[in-house]
Amino acid sequence: MSTRTNSFLSDVERDAMIELRHAMHRYPELSNAEWKTQERIRAILQRFGLNGATAFHNTGLYVDVEGTASGPQRSIAVRGDIDALPIQETRDDLPYHSQINGVMHACGHDVHASIALGTALAFHRMRDNFAGKVRVFFQPAEEAEPLGGRTVKEEKLLEGFDGAVGFHVSPDIPAGIIDACEGSITKSADQFKLTITGKMAHGASPHNGIDAITIAAAFVNEVQKVISREMPVDDGAVVTIGTIHGGEATNIICPSVVMEGTIRTRSPERRGLLSQRIREVAEGVAAMHRGHAECSIRTGEPPVVNDGEMVRRFRQVVSDTIGRDKLIAKKRAAGSDDFGFYAASVPSIYFWFGTREAGNDSLVHTPTFGASDDLLLPTTELTVKYVLDLLNP
Repeated sequence: MSTRTNSFLSDVERDAMIELRHAMHRYPELSNAEWKTQERIRAILQRFGLNGATAFHNTGLYVDVEGTASGPQRSIAVRGDIDALPIQETRDDLPYHSQINGVMHACGHDVHASIALGTALAFHRMRDNFAGKVRVFFQPAEEAEPLGGRTVKEEKLLEGFDGAVGFHVSPDIPAGIIDACEGSITKSADQFKLTITGKMAHGASPHNGIDAITIAAAFVNEVQKVISREMPVDDGAVVTIGTIHGGEATNIICPSVVMEGTIRTRSPERRGLLSQRIREVAEGVAAMHRGHAECSIRTGEPPVVNDGEMVRRFRQVVSDTIGRDKLIAKKRAAGSDDFGFYAASVPSIYFWFGTREAGNDSLVHTPTFGASDDLLLPTTELTVKYVLDLLNP
């Protein structure tokens, strides 16, 4: 097995990473249905002698690599997500474009999983050269409920670990540039369902009924004042009403409306307050109009909060490895990621690596998204070097 100069990865390991990336991209699988992806990853791990992979969340895998050298017995987790999206790919220029109608890797999870694979293979080969443990997660269901990250937290799969490392492609950052900020870098994502109940009446006699649509309209207006008047501007809080259903005919006072939406904030402290205020506004508006409101809230991903010391050390590794000019600290995403469950369990870092270049400049979650294979090796090298640094404080 020949090893590349100044590289943590051998040629055959790099080839396995590209093999996995292309296979996942050709045959993408949706959240909670990643059965073939799971077996593909298991088979490659076994090919390299990593036989102890453990299934979790039905379609996920994690594998532990134990170092045999003497030294601090620290444990670090690395996460790569593996699920795809219900989007029809239109990148016919890719020789490995999706073969599954209506499904594609439009968020780079095939890239993430391949980097996770390379990390596992590198540490397995180097196990005589480090102390402690590296657990690599190939996590399913980042994009849709039930979320794989929640299972990691609920099943205490990070119990006793000293830290966790996550990463994500970013087409709004030039290829070769790394971004890492401390603090909240994504938002939480909770879902609410609001059922408004009124009273049916003839449309010509609205005074005989209680109009649920009128109540719903009042709620739509009032709830935004929670954001504009009760949340700090830099919080980035957002309440989105995504669906509204009600009414049977044009000449009937509507007796019931069901609305669904999402609640987002960067602040773990204000997350509960936002949910409370949405419920209070709904109940208050309904009562004012003589109706009734019932609000249920499903807690989703927490915000991803980067640990300050982990970011400091990461920035030093990036500077030493590829140069300070390749490092920025700008991106705080408006969306969410279930790596937030990892960050809520142990000190964590989630960094962005740029993918934008000619031919690969479409945003994530679009039919033309793409990222170059050339990013796999340097990002894996950086991840391995950083995890080694965390294992040896």
